[in-house]
Order: sequence, then C-alpha cells, then structure tokens
Amino acid sequence: MARIQVGLADDHPVLRCGIEAIINVDDIEVAWSCGNADDALKLQDGSKADVIIMDISMPGDVIRAISRIATASDSGTKVLAFTAVTGVDYAIAALEAGAAGYVLKGSTVEELRDAIRSVNAGESYISPSFAAEVITGMRTASLRRKTRQACKFSVREEQVLRLLMQGQTNKEIADVLAISDKTVKHHMTIIMQKMHVRNRIEVVLAAQQMGLSADIEPARIRH
Repeated sequence: MARIQVGLADDHPVLRCGIEAIINVDDIEVAWSCGNADDALKLQDGSKADVIIMDISMPGDVIRAISRIATASDSGTKVLAFTAVTGVDYAIAALEAGAAGYVLKGSTVEELRDAIRSVNAGESYISPSFAAEVITGMRTASLRRKTRQACKFSVREEQVLRLLMQGQTNKEIADVLAISDKTVKHHMTIIMQKMHVRNRIEVVLAAQQMGLSADIEPARIRH
C-alpha cells in the first residue's frame, strides 16, 4: 500500500524535526518540510503531497496558501491546520479557506496521525477537545452571514446604525451626518423594520450578533 505523502510547513525547525520523527510510520511519510507559506506553495508545486500540515501562525499569508492549495483543480491535496492557537475565529478562517482539518499542537501523537489519515480519506477532522467550540462558532458565523445578507442597508442607514452602536443619540447622529433629527428617526424606523426589532437597544444587540462593527470611515459620511 502506498504511503501517505505529507508536506510539513512550520517555522520552528526543532518542532518540524520532532513531528517528522513521530509521524513517519508504516503508512505515513514526510515528503518535504519548510518554514513559511510561500515555500509551502513552491514545494507543493514541485512535489505533490497528499496532506500538508500547515502552522497557521507561521510567516506568510497562510490563509491564502490554504485556499490556493485547496482549490487547485489538479490537486487532491488536503490541508491540515496545525497550531497552538485555540481562537475559534482562526479555526473558522482556516476551515472556510479550505482546510480539511484543524489540530491543536497540544494533541497526542496518535491524534495527529489519525487526523492525517482522516483528511487523506476525504473526511474532516477537528481536535476532539476543540470540536464543539468550532462547530458552534461556525454555526454562529453562518447565521451572521445569512442575517447580514437578508438585511440590505443603504449607505446612510449603515452610517446611522454604526453611529448608534457607538452610543450616540439621534441629535448627535444628526450632527455628525449633517441631517435633521426627523431624518435620523426615519432611518431608525426603516432599520428596525429590516432587522425585525422593536427599539434602539434591540437594534444594537442584533447588529452585534450580525458581527457588524461600530467603526465608520469619515470618507463615507456624505453631507
């Protein structure tokens, strides 16, 4: 049986040597290793690996590299994000870019080997200790996207909404945007209707759940 060819991309040389030593077993073989995202892309072009173990915190645009490898039409290569970062946002970014798995560096040797075998077989793999958080985070992110897509705000409505999230009153919003209090109230009514909420507090809470930022670019304020 052919061994699973593995590419290893991590910016810590000692760690790379250690990982290579522990995952080289009967059915797994490290084909190449490197220390940054750009080199991973170059090495993959020259010597196709079945699975690439990629540290998402190493130098280079790792998310872009994951996406390029995952979407390559002539490649069945699977990317396994391997990191000490336990932030759900990082996991979601890697998985949405195309990573087939996400393994924490605190995992056991057998977990890492299982992850390699699983993604090579076309399955998904997330470290068991972290899986529930990631799944919940992905569901929340998906809900936010759907809600945001459903709520189409005009430029002015978005400005009013972001200023409201900053805690500004109708009068303060009117002053910033150089419009009347009455116009602000009109925009607020439309925003509440679109978001299916009843008051200003619910508007802010709904906006936060959608993942909207309170930041507003001065250049986008049209007088």
